[in-house]
Amino acid sequence: MKKIFKYLLAPSAALMLLIGCGSNEATTDEASNSDDKLQVVSSFTIIQDLAREIGGDDVSIHNLVPTGTDPHEYEPLPLDMKKATDADILFYNGLNLEGGEDGWFFKMINSVNQDMDNLYSLTERVEPMYLSGEDGKKDQINPHAFINPAVGIKMAEDMRDAFIEKDPENKGNYEERATAYLERLKEVEKEYRERINDIPEEKRILVTSERAFQYMADEYGLKEGFIWAIDTEENGSPEQIKSLIAFVKDNNVPVLFIESNVDTRPMETVSKETGVPFSEKPIYSDEIGKPGEEVDTYMKYLNYNINLIHDELKEH
Repeated sequence: MKKIFKYLLAPSAALMLLIGCGSNEATTDEASNSDDKLQVVSSFTIIQDLAREIGGDDVSIHNLVPTGTDPHEYEPLPLDMKKATDADILFYNGLNLEGGEDGWFFKMINSVNQDMDNLYSLTERVEPMYLSGEDGKKDQINPHAFINPAVGIKMAEDMRDAFIEKDPENKGNYEERATAYLERLKEVEKEYRERINDIPEEKRILVTSERAFQYMADEYGLKEGFIWAIDTEENGSPEQIKSLIAFVKDNNVPVLFIESNVDTRPMETVSKETGVPFSEKPIYSDEIGKPGEEVDTYMKYLNYNINLIHDELKEH
């Protein structure tokens, strides 16, 4: 289940990680923050939420990348370094979400000398899908598999098994919580199939800013359109916008979607040039919302997205 990489980190780079700081606030679940619990580190908010659901009162969780922060290029804070050092188990997405083999996550892990046996990727059973570069070659893994609830089921199962492996004394608790959670996930997965099948076939076209929905679209039979393949410094270039405008016109796209964490202006330009409206409500891709917001859990995230996709595509 685990895919582990080990890297050498120059002392100067390690020092930069240790002192690096920014405006992002790392988050720890204080209600379960106790030394006698399994100490868990999650790489970003969706994994944090899975750990809350399956780990329950048996774990204390520290999350690294907070809502509103790019998980591809994160700079760990001093508190992150301490929590990573002391962690009994560390969960990450994999599929290059955390910067890949040479990214920030493994540099952090190596700099704190964490035991590689404590690291668990939650996408080991996921077949990678690739983004095409400008030269037409498939050159980069799409990391957004978790948008697909069928993948979410695999992630939850693998997290359950990892908890049991590390904390066998509480096996029954992990199994009980995971069973209840997986039942809910399987109901959501069924709903995705039913609601997308309810959309007229000619309207099953999902147009978003980033190509984050590839796994979900492939799973449930949606045609994809997007401005850019993955977040870069050149998102929304004139060439990218022109390409999507042609796609929208050629495919009679009924409505456009804008993610919660992207610049809205490129898609607004596409809408203006094609006359196709965009949804007034955002769609969610890289993260869940902050506590208390409408989409503050993975389950709410999945439900929100399918309701939005179904209603907008069917009604326009």
